[in-house]
Amino acid sequence: MTAADDATYLSAFRAGLGLPGIIDVHTHFMPDQVMRKVWAYFDTVGPLTGRTWPITYRDDAEVRLKTLRDFGVRAFTALVYPHKPDMAAWLNEWTADFAAGTPDCLHTATFFPEPQAAGYVGEAVERGARVFKAHVQVGGYHPGDPLLDPVWGLLEDARIPIVIHCGSGPAPGTHTGPEPIAGVLRRFPRLRLIIAHMGTPEYSEFLDLAGDYAEVRLDTTMVWTDFSEADAPFPAHEHGRLRAFADRILFGSDFPNIPHSYGHSIEALERLELGDDWLRQVCYRNAATLFGIE
Repeated sequence: MTAADDATYLSAFRAGLGLPGIIDVHTHFMPDQVMRKVWAYFDTVGPLTGRTWPITYRDDAEVRLKTLRDFGVRAFTALVYPHKPDMAAWLNEWTADFAAGTPDCLHTATFFPEPQAAGYVGEAVERGARVFKAHVQVGGYHPGDPLLDPVWGLLEDARIPIVIHCGSGPAPGTHTGPEPIAGVLRRFPRLRLIIAHMGTPEYSEFLDLAGDYAEVRLDTTMVWTDFSEADAPFPAHEHGRLRAFADRILFGSDFPNIPHSYGHSIEALERLELGDDWLRQVCYRNAATLFGIE
């Protein structure tokens, strides 16, 4: 689809479901120099995954904002993530400023296992952060690192959601997979974790975690798209649990770092044929409830 085709398709999709918009819990806005490094990584990801990964929306931030709004996205995130110490606090300063100037962006923050983490996470919460991002794969850390205990405790008490990439796709990391984060949930069972990419490729295991912990949610980011189905197809026998967890699955796209059109992310959900109400919940209502969006 072209951007114009996407806009037309998504307008019809929203109108057909009677939705005021789409809420996308998995979008990336970062400092320019960081975003360029992320894009450079995806430009060379072929040797890691065996597949090229073109960036469909490689535009300036203002263009990307307009693109999302033209697609009818009413609220979105600015997911940032550090890959080393002494980076998260600086990213949090940037995202706070970005959110202040971008009212439709949910104020996003992040963290890394380091002695000062509890301090700057507390500051971010006080400044109004509404969602956090954790990336176990890129950060290369164990989510059960003792340095993160006060962070998990603080976020559990504050009831602030954390979008966490802890599945082993698109390439496994040292501490990815369900067991490391399951250990965290055993100690912090009220954490509002949003498992990115439905836990790709360990879909069943992360659905098990959602069954065990009432505050665990999952986002749809790239799942069921042609790109992901080629490498990590979602098991058809789990469609029943998609219905069972209809109130805990949230739409995510990974915009702008996706190798396909934005509309295809929604088209992939429609192809599941789980019903209009399921789509309403996933694409808007669940996130609206979680983040208090009227």
